[in-house]
Amino acid sequence: MILREVQLRGLLGDALDANRRGRLSHFIVDETSPAIAIFAPERRQDNHEGDWYGEHAGKWLIATAKAVARSSDAELEANLRQVADYLVSVQEADGYLGTYAPERRFMRKQPPKPGTWDGAPSVRTWDIWTHSYLILGLIETYRHLGEPRYLEAARKIGDLCWRTLDAEGIDINELGNHHGMSATVLMDPAAELYFVTGERRYLDLALLILRQADANPALALLTRAVEGIDASEIATGKAYQLAWNLVGLAKLHKATRREDLRLAVDNLWRSIRDHHLTLGGGPWGGVAHRSREVFNPAGVFSPYGYVETCSTLAWIQLNRELLAITGEARYTEEIERSAYNDLLGAQAPDGEDWCYYVFPNGKRVHTTYWRCCKSSGAMALEELPAIAYGVSMGQGIVINLLGPGRALYEDEKAGRIVVEQTTVYPFDSEIRIAIEPERAARFAVRLRVPAWAQGAKLRVGGVAAEDYAVEPGGYAVIEREWQPGDAISALFPMEPRMHRAINRNVQESRAPDGSPVQQQVLRFEYLAITRGPLVYASELIDGFKIEETLRLPKTPQTQWLRLLPAVRDGDPPRIGLDPGYRAPIVFQPYYVTGGRRDGAWRLTWMQLAPEDEAQTPAS
Repeated sequence: MILREVQLRGLLGDALDANRRGRLSHFIVDETSPAIAIFAPERRQDNHEGDWYGEHAGKWLIATAKAVARSSDAELEANLRQVADYLVSVQEADGYLGTYAPERRFMRKQPPKPGTWDGAPSVRTWDIWTHSYLILGLIETYRHLGEPRYLEAARKIGDLCWRTLDAEGIDINELGNHHGMSATVLMDPAAELYFVTGERRYLDLALLILRQADANPALALLTRAVEGIDASEIATGKAYQLAWNLVGLAKLHKATRREDLRLAVDNLWRSIRDHHLTLGGGPWGGVAHRSREVFNPAGVFSPYGYVETCSTLAWIQLNRELLAITGEARYTEEIERSAYNDLLGAQAPDGEDWCYYVFPNGKRVHTTYWRCCKSSGAMALEELPAIAYGVSMGQGIVINLLGPGRALYEDEKAGRIVVEQTTVYPFDSEIRIAIEPERAARFAVRLRVPAWAQGAKLRVGGVAAEDYAVEPGGYAVIEREWQPGDAISALFPMEPRMHRAINRNVQESRAPDGSPVQQQVLRFEYLAITRGPLVYASELIDGFKIEETLRLPKTPQTQWLRLLPAVRDGDPPRIGLDPGYRAPIVFQPYYVTGGRRDGAWRLTWMQLAPEDEAQTPAS
């Protein structure tokens, strides 16, 4: 069985269409676009700055190639071809395709940089980073346009990196900040070159990078991950770079089947999932750190934490790789949570503006032209169609992401199979999935059942699917002979659910005998609401307050936390919280709170009055 085509509609489909018409069609159109003009030989010749702006080219190639493949947008395809051809034309004979003057390139040792918090070893640390994105972008362009020159350009970069690290003996850790992590991300494109070409030297390049990264005492990536160290304790704990490094480790596991690599990725995935995600699924940090993009120590909570949209991209990609390796639903669950909340919560309706940061509680701010997160958000959206549907063991249909859409499969026995979801999910709990084979045939359909969907029910052909396990957090496997006109009806109950989190301020000291003493100085507990996969938030309380302390009623939750009708047809349902002593507070899905306007406030977490504080851990 082969998956031929995927079309997403509804909320995700609208975001993808806006992305194609907005960011991808306007940010870069040809070689005169500022993000591409910096690669002109006369510009690079005099560039001595340690900037990262060259990353936009590779990111745009990746996202645009995927958008062209799914949309058949002729104008966008012409832009893609023109930009890719220009980049190939300015690649130098040795394979260099960056933005730096010759004396500042990664092939030459650089003057040391005075010690800084971000572990930058030299004056220039973004050249490998830019080339990593260029390799991935050229490969993606090759996949969708089929022109060998794009793959050849990517190989030339890989060969230059191999010569530099192997023959020239330059240490990868010297080429990136955050104790090397901004350069060791090269593991990902090196592994991808190996998968595309089958040439062993690219796998050897990725393994060399891993050895050097692990030999760096300030990083020790593999060793620390295998030991189970928290994600915040790897190098500087930079969320984006660490998650991208884990994508590389996951690909190396696919290539080598080394169990230590799988253990390392699993340990850090669990650390991030358990301690370093917002309720909306984005990796967060920024509390009492010098960088807003660095993980906080495990157990630290603040409703004002930062989620960098770049980190959300890398987290989605990491879960994509783990889903491909294992087929386990928990990875799709994380992708869906991130996509419907912190990712869509960063995108403006026009598809062109993006937030650099989103906050559980904070102001929405659309960022400036050059910011990295605008390209990362566009990339992250374009990951979703390939994740939404899949093939199990080469023989069965897999439905990962829920929501309106259509997939086309081809099968030797069944012929063309059209799978179509009809629903207004994630706003409603009912989903109808038409399974239309060209000819009657036996095969399996694996349908993901969300972990929050307690009491989920399935029907097939109008009969209750009693023979099929419906366990939340896994897949319902329906194997039968499918006939034209068959359908699955799914009901995934969406009751509003409350979550609690605790912000503790703990003072540490030592007793006279030297034993550690901890005293809790401050303790604040917060409440938030979800419904299905969506996090809910309010605007400014009473139109002007950024915080509110709630005293919860003693009556059953169903009496004071209720669904409210949508303002207009097609809008998502709202949730009203009526504490009884003040006007009800109205919550909307986080991504749409404030009308998605620049400057709008969103408040996810509400502080609880001391008498309502639970003594249980955060949910």
